Amino acid sequence: MSGILYVTGTPIGNLEDITLRQLRTLEEVDFIAAEDTRVTRKLLTHFEIKTELVSCHEHSSDSVINHIADRIQAGENCAVVTDAGMPCISDPGEELVKLCRERDIPVQSVPGPSAVITALSVCGGSTRQFVFYGFLPVEKKQRSAMLKELQSESRTAVLYEAPHKLRKTLEDLARISDDFRTISLCRELTKIHEEVLRMTIPEAVQYYTDKEPKGEFVLVLGGVQKQSEAFTPEEAVSLAEHYLAEGMSSSAAAKLAAKETGIPKNQIYQAMHTGNQ
Repeated sequence: MSGILYVTGTPIGNLEDITLRQLRTLEEVDFIAAEDTRVTRKLLTHFEIKTELVSCHEHSSDSVINHIADRIQAGENCAVVTDAGMPCISDPGEELVKLCRERDIPVQSVPGPSAVITALSVCGGSTRQFVFYGFLPVEKKQRSAMLKELQSESRTAVLYEAPHKLRKTLEDLARISDDFRTISLCRELTKIHEEVLRMTIPEAVQYYTDKEPKGEFVLVLGGVQKQSEAFTPEEAVSLAEHYLAEGMSSSAAAKLAAKETGIPKNQIYQAMHTGNQ
């Protein structure tokens, strides 16, 4: 009888975020398939868990992944984990899950923290609709194609970025966005030095020109507002108030709403303050 593959979340920073079910799963399975066994070993050691570890990372060969699936199919239970958060989201574990599904091996989720959802919950932007882009590709053609999508993306977009690549990514985003498009830069989530900064993309470029990026980043990019052929003054004020709620100053919100609606900035600005009196 086949074993089970448990897709098991782990803390994204703060070890206290681990759940009782995750601890029990990691302790009871026959072995754990980890993105980086050194990282996972630290987690297991902290909780005094001695389960066998095997590697399952982006450079693992098909034979390695097949061997893991063979063991599960032969009756062993396995937990697949990533270095932090939920595995199989921009993570090599997805190949193992895909193979197990193809072989009709049972796959169960043991959910835990996700950097995407954590960042969205604290960024202060619109979360009604969002799309996850993962890491921007390094290859020039693929990167250009993704940036082109982001240029017209009306939904909130979430990206991952490493600190040594952040400046280049911000410069690329500035090139395809107007001066008022907002971005939240979330780093070290759940850790001691957690920081969430919300600003325009040009402001972010300037900020990290002067400051060295540190920690892993989740970038939450505001969506492009679709333009209508005709706006009423009331609609222009409503749009400005939306930008105000996202963290912009009254002046910047009125200026951006004026640009998108054709209604004079001074008229929008005056209506915003008259309505709030």
